[in-house]
Amino acid sequence: MRARQLLPAALALTASVVLSACGNGGGLRVEGAEPPESSPTPTVSTNRGFGTPPTPGRPAVAPPAAFTLPQVRDSLQVDKQLDPYFRKIVGRCSVVDRCLTQGPAVDVMKTGSSQLIVLIHTNEKFVIGAVLMADSPTGPRRVWSLKAEQLKIVPSQQGDLVAESQKFTLDDAPCCPSGRLVEVYRWAGGQMTKVSSKDPKGD
Repeated sequence: MRARQLLPAALALTASVVLSACGNGGGLRVEGAEPPESSPTPTVSTNRGFGTPPTPGRPAVAPPAAFTLPQVRDSLQVDKQLDPYFRKIVGRCSVVDRCLTQGPAVDVMKTGSSQLIVLIHTNEKFVIGAVLMADSPTGPRRVWSLKAEQLKIVPSQQGDLVAESQKFTLDDAPCCPSGRLVEVYRWAGGQMTKVSSKDPKGD
């Protein structure tokens, strides 16, 4: 008789324990009932155009040239085929950085070795042209030169050289050319050949 009275109380106590356990999250686990794991938050690029990532087709950076600007000057000073005005500037050049500035190293000749673009300028840093120097057993040698005012040369994606220069128009003051010329040169048949030329209006 006493056992019959205790049985309902025991069942009530067990049910209370089970329900309280389910209420605090420590109850029975049902397989397959869990919510799916959230996928990792996608990374949002912070690149807004400031700093360009590498892209296919961009010209590869050539290794440094195997010669120095003083060697370039010495080679140009004895180059009898050099433009006379270039020879005059370089011939008076006792301090290299007053007449020559190193440009980019390129491999437009597709030799696997670097060629060096060197700008020629006056003491006032007014650029009058540039030369392309390649290495040889006897030191750097000139393989191409271009005479132009305030010249800038950069390699293109196709491995050509893009030369941008200023030019004087009829009404320009001696200090301030307003014209602009953009030319593209390509190494072909053992020499640099002009493949295009544009003459945009000056700003």
